[in-house]
Amino acid sequence: MTLERTRYTGWLIHTLIWAVVIFMPLFVTSPDRPLMDGSEYLRYLIVPLSFMVVFYVNFFWLIDRLLSRHRAGLFIAVNVVFIAAVMLSVHLCFQYFFRPDFHRPPPPRMFMDQFLFLSRNVALYVLVAGASVALRMTGRWYRAEAERKDLEHRRSEAELQNLRQQLNPHFLFNTLNNIYSLIQIDPPRAQSAVHDLSRLLRYVLYGGSREEVPLQDEVDFIREYIALMRIRLPRHVEVSVDLPDGVPGLRIAPLLFIPLVENAFKHGVSNDGPSYVRIWIAVDGSIVDCETANSCFPKTNDSDRSGSGVGIANLSRRLELLYPGKYEFRCGQEGEEYRAFLSIDLKK
Repeated sequence: MTLERTRYTGWLIHTLIWAVVIFMPLFVTSPDRPLMDGSEYLRYLIVPLSFMVVFYVNFFWLIDRLLSRHRAGLFIAVNVVFIAAVMLSVHLCFQYFFRPDFHRPPPPRMFMDQFLFLSRNVALYVLVAGASVALRMTGRWYRAEAERKDLEHRRSEAELQNLRQQLNPHFLFNTLNNIYSLIQIDPPRAQSAVHDLSRLLRYVLYGGSREEVPLQDEVDFIREYIALMRIRLPRHVEVSVDLPDGVPGLRIAPLLFIPLVENAFKHGVSNDGPSYVRIWIAVDGSIVDCETANSCFPKTNDSDRSGSGVGIANLSRRLELLYPGKYEFRCGQEGEEYRAFLSIDLKK
């Protein structure tokens, strides 16, 4: 709920409550209590109007000036004097301006009756002042909470935007490194790879800037990326790929799987001996699973020119922001194999 809607809702509640208090006597009758006439209703109005004075003087002035500034003692003292003044004003109005039209004077009240009557009235005014404090503080808490959530949302959006900006050059850097290696081996195929790269970059630049893309587009992007990587691989590297076709109409945040695939090719290929890369994506209802496994040939700092593991760290943070509590991600070396597994529930 936005701050404006919260404010309007609060004032609507105020209006409804006071309307019930003020107009209820005009609609409530019984055989022994006929409908109020004009003078009786004006006499009745004095008390709820005095309640409103106590309520809103606290609501708009005393709470902000005293209680919010940690001057609770002065706040209580001022309220005691103020409520006493309001009660005296009400008594004087009844005494001199709105005296009840009795045919005979009412019997004198005993001291205990007067004490109980006065105590009840004091309790009512104190309750009104307390309700004012409670509503004002509750409203402040809701506004502060709404502002905190709004700031958190803005911070998350800014962080996601920053992560996307990191991802695009990271992907381009990795892919250009691969094409650079291919130029030395097979220039004609390198030219074809540049053409394929342009299609991938179009997806990265335009699809990567959107909040969500069709899952099928993400799978097709992975398939094209793997085809581009196959071009320069030595014959002794085994690449096993299992990707779904005809994915149902699910949507996913873009470029979540590519760090895992990049990482598998980056650390799973050896130019000197047998090595392998295995990539598997499956969809079950609203859950999509991606698993990669590769032979473990970690790059040293001298030989690694692809971004120093930015992709995996980026992925972990994006998952925390985009799918909190709806994903499972783990990766690490198991013996002589490196495995990564990512499962996301895309159900809204």
